[in-house]
Amino acid sequence: MALLGGVIKKAIDFNGLVSREPNPAKAQRKVLLQLLKKARLTAFGLKYNFTGILASPDPVAAFQQAVPVYDYDTLHAEWWHYLLEGHQNVTWPGGQQYFALSSGTTSNKKYIPVTDDMIAAIRKSGMQQVMSLKNFDLPPDFFEKGILMLGSSTSLIKEIDHQEGEISGISAANIPSWFGKFYKPGIEIASIENWDEKVRRIAEEAPGWDIGSISGIPSWVELMLKEIIQYNKLNTIHDIWPNLQVYTSGGVAFEPYQKSFEKLLARPLIYIDTYLASEGYLATQKRPDTNAMALILNNGVFFEFVPFTEENIDEDGRVKKDAPVLTLEQAQEGAEYVLLISTVSGAWRYMIGDTVTITDKKRSEIRISGRTKHYLNVVGEQLSVQKMNSAIEQLEHSFDIEVKEFIASVVFQNEQYVMKWIIGTSADIDTAKAAEIIDKELCDNNKNYAVARTKALKAVEVEAVPVEQFYSWSETFKKLGGQAKIPRVMKEEDFFEFRDFVLQPA
Repeated sequence: MALLGGVIKKAIDFNGLVSREPNPAKAQRKVLLQLLKKARLTAFGLKYNFTGILASPDPVAAFQQAVPVYDYDTLHAEWWHYLLEGHQNVTWPGGQQYFALSSGTTSNKKYIPVTDDMIAAIRKSGMQQVMSLKNFDLPPDFFEKGILMLGSSTSLIKEIDHQEGEISGISAANIPSWFGKFYKPGIEIASIENWDEKVRRIAEEAPGWDIGSISGIPSWVELMLKEIIQYNKLNTIHDIWPNLQVYTSGGVAFEPYQKSFEKLLARPLIYIDTYLASEGYLATQKRPDTNAMALILNNGVFFEFVPFTEENIDEDGRVKKDAPVLTLEQAQEGAEYVLLISTVSGAWRYMIGDTVTITDKKRSEIRISGRTKHYLNVVGEQLSVQKMNSAIEQLEHSFDIEVKEFIASVVFQNEQYVMKWIIGTSADIDTAKAAEIIDKELCDNNKNYAVARTKALKAVEVEAVPVEQFYSWSETFKKLGGQAKIPRVMKEEDFFEFRDFVLQPA
């Protein structure tokens, strides 16, 4: 087996050496032309004259001028609902076999089409991630070890003419046969829908596996590791998986979880970020000296960027009609943007709901900075999740505590506006002092917030609850595990409903 690992590593090293990163502008133009050409005879392509766009001197500019910006609600109302009704050739050629049920945080329930072309693109992007492992100095025997992918159930919901499930479940249900040798927990356990039952089965089977890497959302992976350690009476997860070296995160920032995560390990892991959304595999970390991710530029996704400013985003977190839209070539390092994508699943100029910052334009690297609807601007405070995360990090440092989850809201209370925070920690803290620390950090790092605090935003209040209450709420109102994420921002009514739940007596 060691020989096999050496062969695989050499193949990765060789492919990594002979392949070159694509020229961003050329790669993206080529992708757009491919998308337009394939979809030109769909209902969407006919309406927006993709054939004419392809014939224009500047297809990128013509595409941006002809096709409006969509969010999920408008794209579903105008186009995607026909797919659920069984129609074909709507926004992408052919019919529809899969829909990804998004458990994201922008809409109550979303049905995202996942075409065969998208499944193929996700596989190809996964291989790009594997090829990038050459940069992380891993030993040959790592490439023989099992890969534990903690995702949603692969037991998909079967409708008359299609199947539904979360994107991680759809992807796992379509893994190539050769990968089955490495894939854990295996299709049988992965198909279990009940979270507690699935994790218990994983804990039972864990001693028989030799795991080299784990992937999944940090909060759920941490809960799984705790269950394995407790069930098997271990000190750390390395007692049972000594060859565990890599953790691949995705969907949320890993930093808030790292401190508690590493308490479950005998030694730190190599941490790799990925950006696999319900709409596609968008980016992956390709080198060890950063936690930024490189956009996947040559694989079925065309990216656009809207400057994330108050002038461009309405109160519902949607891009305004006349907002400027930039290509990757036009976008600037350090600025925050709303991300738009056009894909091989028939999403067109689609506002995925994430905001990103370009950290290295030459390498096309980004960081996810927040969500368009996770953006507080009730009284001009203009707070992104990125700024809130920084305030929570300062709070953790000041009190030497861990805060893995939080939710914030600006509410109208006693005839004045108050910013309320509920943070997940079991530590006994001075919540008034916590509010002071958060308030100062936000004032120091966001001039709009500082101005708001001298005007309409009259107070900041913090309440602390055990983080388990967040997960209990998720189990009750969303679901446990898979791609389920805890929102960072809520509107007033939703916030008070959440507060009532997490503060109720046990």
